[in-house]
Amino acid sequence: MDEKQLAGFIDHTLLSATATSEQIRNLCDEAKTYGFYSVSVNSRWVSFAADLLENTSVKVGGVVSLPLGADTTKIKATSAKDAIFAGADEIDMVADLAAIIENDSRYLVDQFLAVLKVCHSMRPPVVLKVIIEAAAINPEQKEFVCTILNRCGADFIKTSTGMHPAGGATIEDVKLIKQFAPKCKVKAAGGIRTAKQALDFINAGADRIGTSSGVQIIEQFRTGNI
Repeated sequence: MDEKQLAGFIDHTLLSATATSEQIRNLCDEAKTYGFYSVSVNSRWVSFAADLLENTSVKVGGVVSLPLGADTTKIKATSAKDAIFAGADEIDMVADLAAIIENDSRYLVDQFLAVLKVCHSMRPPVVLKVIIEAAAINPEQKEFVCTILNRCGADFIKTSTGMHPAGGATIEDVKLIKQFAPKCKVKAAGGIRTAKQALDFINAGADRIGTSSGVQIIEQFRTGNI
């Protein structure tokens, strides 16, 4: 893998509530300079980022129901639509953790399909990544939600928000998602800060890396400090 290929795996992320327009502008400039796949920003900044990245190859990702995932289905669908109309090419949505823990498949299916309908009715279709907050649920619950997402047709399953005290991405969770949701791609996110970590997750099967340390990762890769 060369530097350009590695950068192409990275969703360059800034989701702090205190992020300013200057910081979002810098995020977008870094994404263009390093060739990251996308930037991931709060809905407040989607339109701004889309304007800054117009006529570039960098995609814009908007988040829905971050970090808790406890919004109603109507709010999640409306938020996704709002972000898309503002310029989002991709949506990262947090799943309803209570429904996962309670094995409420009906609620989860209804919610996933409602948001998928919004995303996939667009032309071109908008990618939906569903965050399952894997560190906060047990293996049986992970298998349960991954099986549902595989059946529903989610584009990606994302390991973590990176904001939960239980932790972020693990290699084991990437492998579990690949096993129980073979039709879905995998985004590893949460705590990935080094080039070695990024490469390990990619080698384990991750199709995308979500990180706020993208520049550091590429600089480490350039110097061979892995």
